[in-house]
Amino acid sequence: MCLAVPSPMKQVTIYSDGACQGNPGPGGWGAVLIHGQRRKEIAGSCPATTNNRMELTAAIEALRCLKEPCEVAFYTDSKYVQLGMREWLPGWKAKGWRRGTKPVKNQDLWQALDHEAARHRVHWNWVKGHNQQPENERCDQLATQAIDTLRQELGPEGLRTARQAMDQA
Repeated sequence: MCLAVPSPMKQVTIYSDGACQGNPGPGGWGAVLIHGQRRKEIAGSCPATTNNRMELTAAIEALRCLKEPCEVAFYTDSKYVQLGMREWLPGWKAKGWRRGTKPVKNQDLWQALDHEAARHRVHWNWVKGHNQQPENERCDQLATQAIDTLRQELGPEGLRTARQAMDQA
């Protein structure tokens, strides 16, 4: 009888960061994924958002890039993301996504991150932001560049319209 031996999971390191110019305001996110000698950088933006939403989006989008289950060393400079995934998430889920009598903020993104993380074995680590850690600094650059590009594309009127829509939602 032959038994199939599962191949070991790929080891991936991810760094992510979110940024917001004004909170709320135009936001961006960036991530660096590393597997062996391979490196991938991703980034995106949103015309009206918060810093926490961009931190969560960076983590979600980075994990979505992985095509198969992986062992992930995940580094974020957001205690909100790190503690949320390591400590708070089980309680929120058990309490129907509530914190006391109020719903958990950014529930849509927390649920998406929980879904993406469930496909992998993720080790959530915190790294101090703006502390000369090269990959974290690169993520910050990617997020800021995404905001700059968004500002150029939308202009002041487009950003104002997006902010008004966010405020009314």
